[in-house]
Amino acid sequence: MKIHKVTHQSSLPSNTRNKLILRRTRKRFNPKVFIDRTIETTAIASLLITGFSGVGAMGCWGIEIATSSHYWQQQKSICLGAMLVSFSTFLGTSLVGASLSIQRDKF
Repeated sequence: MKIHKVTHQSSLPSNTRNKLILRRTRKRFNPKVFIDRTIETTAIASLLITGFSGVGAMGCWGIEIATSSHYWQQQKSICLGAMLVSFSTFLGTSLVGASLSIQRDKF
């Protein structure tokens, strides 16, 4: 963060004449940084969801084998579908991030 030093002079005696005033500058909104952070956050979140859905699918698969219940087969299919969607999201965000990076570097 940038800090500007400004001296303020007044008609007071010399020992109190120069006062140091620190002012903080406002950070400006940078759309490139916002897009990069959004892509990075989406990619990380989709990988985490993929992992947790995989663990859920493995648990449902184990319970399905142990109980021979049709309910757990349906739950396993839901978890596998969530894995597919979140992994596709990861691949999509990675592709968008890579294409923006290449476009910015002007290869």
